[in-house]
Amino acid sequence: MTLKAKSTLMNAGEMARALTRIAHEIIERNKGAENLALVGIHTRGVPLAERLAALIGRFEGVTPPLGKLDITLYRDDLSEIALQPVVRKTEVPFDVQGLRVVLCDDVLYTGRTARAALGALIDLGRPAVIQYAVLVDRGHRELPIRADFVGKNVPTSRSEVIKVKLHETDNTEAVELLEWA
Repeated sequence: MTLKAKSTLMNAGEMARALTRIAHEIIERNKGAENLALVGIHTRGVPLAERLAALIGRFEGVTPPLGKLDITLYRDDLSEIALQPVVRKTEVPFDVQGLRVVLCDDVLYTGRTARAALGALIDLGRPAVIQYAVLVDRGHRELPIRADFVGKNVPTSRSEVIKVKLHETDNTEAVELLEWA
């Protein structure tokens, strides 16, 4: 079976507008940028967190601290993904204790990545609040998890795949809907 392109859900401009809206929503919900930090989930959550932090900094005059979170060893399917899974570096160069932390990722699907990220983040300390921002929510939750900030809700079938492409990781910018054929 191979994946074939079905449609483009968001282009670069639409992605930028969605991130701008999410940045404003984060500011509004948190009453500014004070005591706020963003943590991106490897891989594509990291550049999304960087973009959101830059936007918040532009709007508020204060750029929240940024972290990068690797959740590989917190996954409940670790034995299924690889014999030797790739473990990236977690870099959270600040104390999360008492902060309002926004976890950032590209796609929310089953909720298992978010669950793993919560475990990894809580191992670093006790934030006052943990919020979740995603570019795309595609549904099909297996755990009781929801995003606080969503760029686009896309109802999908289980045979479809959402692929977020970013300049930082893919040298192009788009959200694509693919299907197994």
